[in-house]
Amino acid sequence: MFIDFLEHTFQMSSFDAWACIKENKHRVEKLKDQIERRRLKFRAQCDGKTYTENDPLPEKSDHSVLSEDGTQNLLTILESEQLPLSLETLHSKCQEENLSQLKNTIVMFSYQDLITLNVTDHLKVIAIDNKKVSSLLGRYDKKRKRRKLNTQVALSVESAEFLLNKPSAVQSQSKKLGEEIQALLNHKSAREKTIIETLKSNKNSQVREFCEWVTRQECKRGNVKFGSCGKLHFKKLIHAHTDPSLGDCSFLNTCFHMDTCKYVHYAIDEDSHYQRSQALSRRELASKRAKSSATMLVSDSKFLSNTNIVITPPQWIQCDIRKLDFDVIGKFTVIMADPPWDIHMELPYGTMTDDEMRNMGIERVQDDGFIFLWVTGRAVELGRQLLQLWGYDRVDDIIWVKTNQLQRLIRTGRTGHWINHGKEHCLVGVKGSPSNFNRGLDCDVIVSEVRDTSHKPDEIYGMIERLSPGTRKLELFGREHNTQNNWLTLGNQLDGVHLEWEDVKSRYFTKYGMALPF
Repeated sequence: MFIDFLEHTFQMSSFDAWACIKENKHRVEKLKDQIERRRLKFRAQCDGKTYTENDPLPEKSDHSVLSEDGTQNLLTILESEQLPLSLETLHSKCQEENLSQLKNTIVMFSYQDLITLNVTDHLKVIAIDNKKVSSLLGRYDKKRKRRKLNTQVALSVESAEFLLNKPSAVQSQSKKLGEEIQALLNHKSAREKTIIETLKSNKNSQVREFCEWVTRQECKRGNVKFGSCGKLHFKKLIHAHTDPSLGDCSFLNTCFHMDTCKYVHYAIDEDSHYQRSQALSRRELASKRAKSSATMLVSDSKFLSNTNIVITPPQWIQCDIRKLDFDVIGKFTVIMADPPWDIHMELPYGTMTDDEMRNMGIERVQDDGFIFLWVTGRAVELGRQLLQLWGYDRVDDIIWVKTNQLQRLIRTGRTGHWINHGKEHCLVGVKGSPSNFNRGLDCDVIVSEVRDTSHKPDEIYGMIERLSPGTRKLELFGREHNTQNNWLTLGNQLDGVHLEWEDVKSRYFTKYGMALPF
């Protein structure tokens, strides 16, 4: 209704404007007629004639003349044809449709003394001034030649620019060779294709995309023709203390006061079909794990025909990393650390000073390999200093773009002194000359949901495993959720000690026995 009202208003305003223009135009024409009648009346009085207001106005005469080409053509005919020439003869020879323009042009020539007219005999040309006519024709010829020359110059300039911009044979050959080299460099080798094929996600994975409408009700309302889609939806959690008019909670499932928070929270709305498929997939996974041994020997001919990758179950040591003897755990190809930086904010865990970070002795657990160091806030610059101090060259920077439970960008993060932080950085450093790693498999951006405090995205483990598959990896300052296959996790929030590598187990129990290394 509002749109119809706007359209009607616009039409009315357009109609009023047009009516006003027509009225003003009519008024101007009326004033012109009045002025013309007064002029005629004054002339009639001067001539001793009578003129009344009812007498019609004379028709307006056309004073336009021929075009430049038409005028030149007329002069050529006057110069070449035998005189006298009547107006009708000139009209037939000039082939001009507008007789009035031809007549006006002839009269103009007469005023310019180019020709002599006999006005008593139906406007005949009886004489011409050959010198003036020839001079005027020469002027027209110069104009025509000048236009032609300008056109030729313009064409020659365009041709010259085209020739100058056109690559030479050497340049064309060099460009073609460069394109061929670039194509060869971008073409993946058979080994790279095999690695990508082996490390890509399982086709039968149970990953589902979240629906942009969030809830199933909104999805049905938005997709009137097709109803609810097959994507994953959320459902609103409305409790006795919830006030829906306040809207969604800024922290959603990470809210610290969910039991008393008055804002709306959400949970995954799993349909019965999805629950059955998830239950089936969990039973299949449990069956596969029951058949596999604790240590699996993977020999994949598609991956590396002559290399066997040993997948070791998760290992961990509950300890104070500042007091642990790193010589006990040996050397590692990959190190990842999420230190408890002292970022001058209230945190639910203890922090370490900058000097304690500098004195950790990370350089003792790696000779050749990679380090992934999570940093935030002011720790970004400190992290770069530590990489240099520990003997690493910073080669990359992974960015974790944080999303909330509804898969939307975080806008009200709990960190940041001046601006709310919606991302975190992971500095990537290289030490020595690592070998047997895979380049160019992953992107440097992770878009993942925020969970508990300091809970980093699980995607980082897949990236590291694809970078250096089957190698020994060490995680510092880890917790229970950080334990992964082929990783040794160290941290004071773990539960006891669990080791699988025999050499590490031997050195550990020789050094500490059954006690925890606090």
